[in-house]
Amino acid sequence: MPIVLVLVGILPFLLVIYLFIHEKLNVTDTMVLLAALVLFSILTGYSLMRQSADNLALLARETAVIRTDEENRLIEITADEELTDIADNFNILIKRLNTLNREIKEQSVQLMTYGRDLSLSYQKIKEQDELRNKLIRYVGNNVVEKLVSSKNAMFLESERKHTTVLFADIRSFSAFSERVDAEEVVATLNQFFRIMVQIIFTHNGILDKFIGDELMAVFGVISSHDGGAADAVKAGLEMQAAVDELMAARQREGKVTYGIGVGINTGQTIVGSVGCDERMDYTVIGDSVNMAARLEQMAREGEIIIGEETYLRTRGCFRTEKKGNILIKNRVEPIVCYSVLCDTAARET
Repeated sequence: MPIVLVLVGILPFLLVIYLFIHEKLNVTDTMVLLAALVLFSILTGYSLMRQSADNLALLARETAVIRTDEENRLIEITADEELTDIADNFNILIKRLNTLNREIKEQSVQLMTYGRDLSLSYQKIKEQDELRNKLIRYVGNNVVEKLVSSKNAMFLESERKHTTVLFADIRSFSAFSERVDAEEVVATLNQFFRIMVQIIFTHNGILDKFIGDELMAVFGVISSHDGGAADAVKAGLEMQAAVDELMAARQREGKVTYGIGVGINTGQTIVGSVGCDERMDYTVIGDSVNMAARLEQMAREGEIIIGEETYLRTRGCFRTEKKGNILIKNRVEPIVCYSVLCDTAARET
């Protein structure tokens, strides 16, 4: 385009000079011819510049698609080489932008999917945390982790299972409660239960219920090769040791002391949720449970009495003393039970 403009502007005047010199044109003819050539040059230059301006305007309109089109289309323009090169370079840019735009859309879809998955994962974690907080009130944190991570849903379903039931009760609690203020009675019970429950949890037990000053715990609900008998006896021994330590501290403070009796029995039970729509308890039912309660009633202060099956499943692990055949109410045949002395020696007497 610049070369064309130069030729249009110079060639007519060179032609006039040539005619003036060689053809002997007079001044008047030369001026007329020169004026005509000047007018021609102006019009021709204006036409060429107008065409160039139109091409630039067309290029400007075509490039405006990048602001309006969601999927930018390529520029199609027929113009000078310089403008065509600009259009080609712009088309390369548009292709890259379109590619980036598609990639961004795909990544946006992926991010939305990831966001949904994260939301579901957060909801699941929140539900698991709520479940943990509820379960921790009944079982130890280590057992809760096993339950939450377990894929076996049978834990909350009713089933027959060999379990070991432990009852622990404060001896002469009525007399104790009459000698101290009501606030101290409640504080003493809370302290006692807090220590006992922690011991139960430590030995993989499940807190079944509180009954006044008595508690009931179940061992072996979580998989155990001996029905939880060994864990239950260990828990009973640790309970008696903890009470001895607690009573020594109360005696130094001049407070009223107490002792506990523990009864433990192993046998076939029904494990499941019992109750109604408004209130459900996860508990164990069966004659073995009643037997454990009877053994606890027989136990003196500081004593642990275990049933025969508990003894057989833990034989050689604890020092025991046979209490003989004992008649229990509502049972025709006497039962054999044992008193656990201590766990410092693995022998029997």
